[in-house]
Amino acid sequence: MNTTGRIFTLTTFGESHGEAIGGVVDGMPAGIDIDLNFIQQELNRRRPGQSNITTSRNEADRVELLSGIFEGKSTGCPIGFIVRNENQHSSDYDNMREVFRPSHADYTYTQKYGVRDHRGGGRSSARITISRCVAGALAKLALRQLGIEIVAYTSQVGPIALERDYHLYDLTQTESNAVRCPDQQKAEEMIQLIQQVKAEGDTIGGIITCVIKGCPVGLGEPEFGKLHAQLGAAMLSINAVKGFEYGDGFAAVTQRGSEQNDVFTVGHDSIVTTKTNHSGGIQGGISNGQDIFFRVAFKPVATLLCEQQTVDIHGEETTLTARGRHDACVLPRAVPVVEAMAAITILDAFLVYKSGKKEDF
Repeated sequence: MNTTGRIFTLTTFGESHGEAIGGVVDGMPAGIDIDLNFIQQELNRRRPGQSNITTSRNEADRVELLSGIFEGKSTGCPIGFIVRNENQHSSDYDNMREVFRPSHADYTYTQKYGVRDHRGGGRSSARITISRCVAGALAKLALRQLGIEIVAYTSQVGPIALERDYHLYDLTQTESNAVRCPDQQKAEEMIQLIQQVKAEGDTIGGIITCVIKGCPVGLGEPEFGKLHAQLGAAMLSINAVKGFEYGDGFAAVTQRGSEQNDVFTVGHDSIVTTKTNHSGGIQGGISNGQDIFFRVAFKPVATLLCEQQTVDIHGEETTLTARGRHDACVLPRAVPVVEAMAAITILDAFLVYKSGKKEDF
């Protein structure tokens, strides 16, 4: 399961401390303008060492596109790419060679495969999300020509939370601070909390909100291809994600149907629309033309720089204090990953809906 998608597909490869991370994107429509600077910018948003609240691992994360592009446009052929690993400190993980990190993938990978790469988690490392960001950037370039925009932001870190209604914020301000929160005051509080947690050698989680604008009516298929199910699967495949809700989500359980129903009306140009959007832009598993919005919950990073009880590969109880360069909070660097997976999912759903007809682009 190293491939996702039905028409627009991504196959990834690589390990955290291997030679490179990479992938192959297939099903990219031909004739899409490929903006290399934009793709690199998306990678830069994910890269380590951006600020003092992220890991200090210093990687340039320069993408090399190997195929599928000619004279600045996609050819319709597979797009191969790699991003070379250049700043591994594998010795930082020597004390973990025979020890299972609590709540990490060490134990499950060892039991499943009988082989374990202890250097940064190997294939289970969040560094693998580089490939998703490259594919997501390509998907965004195609969606841009369709007028579909995707923006995500940090809406909660620990107990510090924004209001649930994204309309209350200027989302163009998301990139104006290190934590990627559109509320400057809340952003400062979040940053201070992350710095405090980091100084204690601990970690903390939070929530990312994502909004998709301009999505046409009709994406998603019954019965097992519902759009919200596809988005949920995409988000839950991201490292450290523990929950997904769309529209009003779990908050809707306290309301009655008369409060929750999105009443239909006729809008501009005699187009049917809804007066509210409690459904989050998806009804019956199919997009209804309203904004699609959802929330993704991230647990605290499993690797702590303080002592924890654990066991080793021989079944003996022991203690572990991790070394190395780790994020105290994954949220700031996960924002572009959430956007990328949303873009991949929406473009694939659009191509299924339209059967990839050239005239749609």
